[in-house]
Amino acid sequence: MAGKIKGTVVQVNPDGDLVTDIGEDQWMVVDRSAETKVTVDGEHETFGLFEADHRQPPMTLIAIIEPQETLRLHLVADSAAMMLGVRKGASVEIRW
Repeated sequence: MAGKIKGTVVQVNPDGDLVTDIGEDQWMVVDRSAETKVTVDGEHETFGLFEADHRQPPMTLIAIIEPQETLRLHLVADSAAMMLGVRKGASVEIRW
């Protein structure tokens, strides 16, 4: 069964990561065995949910999940906010 979670960027952290209001209680229900698409600001997409110790290459946009934290969008080795032009208030959607 397909699922969807909607949220918002609530903060841009000092590293330029886009911090969302999608909490652990929400992202824990995502079926990680299915293809998961995360969209921010209606146009920027990434696939999958990654833990903080990911091994993704530079300039890859990823969605990071950590216990007791909200989902955040991270551009490896750069600022997601600056490169994507996304700010606080932008929409975020997870689909699986």
